[in-house]
Amino acid sequence: MGTVHKGRGATLNMPGRFETVHRSRDAEAEPERPPTRVFADRSRTIIATNDSPDVGFDRSINTYRGCEHGCVYCYARPTHAYLGLSPGLDFETQLFAKRDAAELLEEAFRRRNYRPAPLQLGGVTDCYQPIERELRITRRVLEVLHAWRHPVRIVTKSASVVRDLDLLAALATRNLVYVDVSLTTLDGDLARTMEPRASAPRRRLDAIAALSGAGVPVGVATSPMIPGLNCHELERLLQEAADAGARSASYVLLRLPHELRQLFDDWLRAHRPHRRDRVQSLLRQMRGGRLNDPRFTSRMRGEGPLADLVRQRFAKACERYGLARREALALRTDLFAAPETHRQPDLFTSAQENG
Repeated sequence: MGTVHKGRGATLNMPGRFETVHRSRDAEAEPERPPTRVFADRSRTIIATNDSPDVGFDRSINTYRGCEHGCVYCYARPTHAYLGLSPGLDFETQLFAKRDAAELLEEAFRRRNYRPAPLQLGGVTDCYQPIERELRITRRVLEVLHAWRHPVRIVTKSASVVRDLDLLAALATRNLVYVDVSLTTLDGDLARTMEPRASAPRRRLDAIAALSGAGVPVGVATSPMIPGLNCHELERLLQEAADAGARSASYVLLRLPHELRQLFDDWLRAHRPHRRDRVQSLLRQMRGGRLNDPRFTSRMRGEGPLADLVRQRFAKACERYGLARREALALRTDLFAAPETHRQPDLFTSAQENG
């Protein structure tokens, strides 16, 4: 079993799956409080595209690689292996910031062949993770989106999203933004160990209320649903979110691709050993006997009687609390234009034109 570090989710720091030389990188070798290090991301483009039929968007922006929230279940952890780093502690301590994201986005918008469609902000790593407070990269991206009147969807588990209420409210007046707040559990102790540097559950509910109160359409993502751990909370999560002002809801069953299987198993051993066998047994029943199912569509919801039961519970709770399905909500794309076309002529210019 690995080592528990206060304020960190992963208990292991195993090598990534692409490394040919395996060094000893156990979490035991890490400092008691592993520091966060931020490096510059040298990406030449900012918009990532995908053709996955079950993610709900085909283009996204991720202002950071790695995520300091440290959610142990995060399906994005294995992406750190592409950088030669560990999906374990490295994922939440060795971060990469796209400091020129706003400039790259405006450059993309100015291309003649660009066609607007909703961008997903934070589709892989959280765009409002703690380092955003200082770096403000997401804020600058929103400023570009606002200037160009471009639609955007945001998903976050951080209450820091309310910092940008001014921009979000302005986008909302033109039906150009939708925010999804991820709410995994209402159990404070579980949240502190499972997603240690994310906002506390009640603060996320407060963020939903603040967004809704400012006229920003907001939904709740009760993801991931983990059988035997937080799945019993589904109805209450949806009710609390609806009471706070959420309009829509979504959920995804726990996914454990690549190194995440070992990471999550070690976390269970360290934090919920009495539930480990139960969680894995239920998950296997919903994954065709495996802990992970990579197939499109079924990877999000699972299969079999237990998965069907969760689907039914979710549908009935959404109906009971007046929550729409996330997929049914659309944003405008017809307002997109270069900032210059939005400017009103000044008085001197108008007088000349009218004279």
